[in-house]
Amino acid sequence: MIPNFLSGKHALPTALTPSDQRRPLLRGLISKPELGPFVLLVLEILAFWAINPEFLSPMNISNMLAFTVELGLIALTMTLLMTSGEFDLSVGSVFGFAPVVMWTLYNSGTTSLEVAFLAALMAAGLIGLFSGLFVTRLKIPSFLVTLGMLLVVRGAALYVTNGFPQGTWSTGNHWVATALAGDFHVGSFRLYMSLVWFILAALTLTYVLTQTKFGNWVQATGGNPNAAKARGVNVDRTKVVLFVLSSMVAAFAGIISSIRTAAANPNSGAGYELEVIAMVVIGGTALAGGRGTILGTLIGVLILRVMRNGIVLIGVPGLAYSIFIGGIILGMMALHAGLERRHHAGA
Repeated sequence: MIPNFLSGKHALPTALTPSDQRRPLLRGLISKPELGPFVLLVLEILAFWAINPEFLSPMNISNMLAFTVELGLIALTMTLLMTSGEFDLSVGSVFGFAPVVMWTLYNSGTTSLEVAFLAALMAAGLIGLFSGLFVTRLKIPSFLVTLGMLLVVRGAALYVTNGFPQGTWSTGNHWVATALAGDFHVGSFRLYMSLVWFILAALTLTYVLTQTKFGNWVQATGGNPNAAKARGVNVDRTKVVLFVLSSMVAAFAGIISSIRTAAANPNSGAGYELEVIAMVVIGGTALAGGRGTILGTLIGVLILRVMRNGIVLIGVPGLAYSIFIGGIILGMMALHAGLERRHHAGA
């Protein structure tokens, strides 16, 4: 008896064609939140380079990286905080406040530079702790708590300095200043130690978010806090830790900036909080929480800093920067929403 293969009862297994095998890989790639920002970054670099070849010169890249990593440090920890469902509007004020604390203590002869540095970080940690406890214990939205903290911290910095930048100082070859913001050369590129700190922070936080129990807690806290509590996650403690970390890293970045520029300006960091949030959101982290990507944030940081540098280099007025940023945010949100719907439809 000849088996009836057409009936399907004894059908031979159908071999998958190469196109069938590639389809799941392609669908998975398209669903990645980092894909859209990466494509935009590449197009952005190519466009600026085509208009002005000096855009990719060693000097311009060196200058661009010096500013990028300081703001990027804040964006990295903001990624974790936003993944947990919260955000911090006070980071820009802390960025300006911490150097004021550090250099006021040091310039007045009150303490050594090492102690002043630690005191500034501790002050920032207390600011983050206060914000975190207000949000978790009193159940006040983080937008309102950190908006209030923004004003308090900025006001404190202005009061201490009477509204003026502190005078320049001489740290000589002090090891703290060298370790935080010393410069070195790699070929034709002049780089700063802040780039090393930025890379270390990115690698560490990527590991924390994707490979550790605490990273799972962060994502569960932002995704479904009630379910997270039911599974034993201390949601409130997780958020408080992230507020403290966000504030201390903002202070660290501000201190690095003050050493590099030799100035402790109480107004420095103004507006950074919104730019940092834009970097994180453009990179693919969900504004509502539950999904975060450090790699996406790195790309988002580069997108905005490349944009700021490029439009000035090609002759576009710097005041138009906000127009480009607003357009990028709207475009990336539309792209993320479209990819999300496509991913769920194909699931």
